[in-house]
Amino acid sequence: MNYMPLNSVLEAIQNRRSIRRFTGKQVSRAHLEILVRAGMAAPSSRDTRHWFFIAVDDEGMIVRLAKGLPYAKMLITAKHAIIVASDLTQAHGGTAIDYWVQDCSAAVENILLAAYSLGLGSCWTAAYPRLERVAFVKEALGIPENVMPLCVIAIGYPTGEDKPRDKFDPARLFWNKWR
Repeated sequence: MNYMPLNSVLEAIQNRRSIRRFTGKQVSRAHLEILVRAGMAAPSSRDTRHWFFIAVDDEGMIVRLAKGLPYAKMLITAKHAIIVASDLTQAHGGTAIDYWVQDCSAAVENILLAAYSLGLGSCWTAAYPRLERVAFVKEALGIPENVMPLCVIAIGYPTGEDKPRDKFDPARLFWNKWR
């Protein structure tokens, strides 16, 4: 990697990656709460903090989510998940403007980085905007109509097989104007 991290935050940003291979080791509820606290520390439009988080450590629910979501099979070995959702009646702009997606995405990124900092692995799997996935997640978890799940994040201990990659591409950086 050509980039030399200057501190632990930059190190986490550069080395965090989506993990799809987990050991199956149990993650404590205390660690899951730390991740949710990190999510809640994210900025939100007009500071509405309209998000809700569902931490899942029930094996039956994990299996159900893994079977019902086409790209979430890693949940089986991760054994834990955090669902990030928005109460659209509280979100700035509601259903008319999708600021809720940006707000929840900021919360998700905080969770991903916090997971890395705790030695955990994570993988963001989409629910929204795929309406069939949204409907499945809502039904499986008993989420009310006014609440929209953005994603299901697999959380667990990584096997170490998934390695960080340098994703910097200087061809995608422009200074002062396009090209």
